[in-house]
Amino acid sequence: MGISDTDDAAWMRYALHLAQRAEAQGEVPVGAVVVKDGKVIAEGWNNPITLHDPTAHAEIVALRNAGKALGNYRLIDATLYVTLEPCVMCMGAISHARIKRLVFGAADPKRGAVCNALQLAEADFLNHRIEWLGGVMATECGDLLRDFFRAKR
Repeated sequence: MGISDTDDAAWMRYALHLAQRAEAQGEVPVGAVVVKDGKVIAEGWNNPITLHDPTAHAEIVALRNAGKALGNYRLIDATLYVTLEPCVMCMGAISHARIKRLVFGAADPKRGAVCNALQLAEADFLNHRIEWLGGVMATECGDLLRDFFRAKR
């Protein structure tokens, strides 16, 4: 029996596991997983340092992998789970991918583009509306990031 599409905490735990992979590589610990019909379509974690690619955020990596897995850049009826509120670049990609639902853990007051620094989930100029839910396992997601940056200082 698999995890249902709406078991947000279970999928966020999966994304947290991916974030730990990023941390093990010395990357900022952010993980993302694309889910459709109760199944993992693709996953990703932050890799910009390792890949020498400023666009290799967890969300972008997961969206690229999902597009390849489905043979389509439009990820209709898919949910993206990510441990940190997406930035402006990632929100643009999420919209273009036609992600149905976005669930994130920790808010990013300085750079978050869902509902904090920018509110792109509600932007009139985007032709695709994304259902979203923030704060799922926010403490665990935030603690992982805080501990990572504390250890770097």
